[in-house]
Amino acid sequence: DFATPRAVLTGHDYEITCAAICAELGLVISGSKEGPCLIHSMNGDLLRTLEGPERLQGPENCLRPKLIQASREGHCVIYYENGLFCVFSVNGRLQATMETDDKIR
Repeated sequence: DFATPRAVLTGHDYEITCAAICAELGLVISGSKEGPCLIHSMNGDLLRTLEGPERLQGPENCLRPKLIQASREGHCVIYYENGLFCVFSVNGRLQATMETDDKIR
């Protein structure tokens, strides 16, 4: 038997640095090296773009996502390279932010 992909997810312009799958909600959330995080359905449909707060102020402040985690309650936590945590709803709304000087792995 040969494995075949269920869907091909498109939308990033740069390499993917992190991803999370929330099977309960049927979502795939991914972040790329120089761009926003994207929410796709398991079928491959692009649903939302998650923009961090500094990203809205100009490209020189581009946030680079390092870690993503999604919950079955519909929250997405993203940790960015500069020490910023953001919590988004699956509807794309930024709900909270927090900065840390610690290195998260």
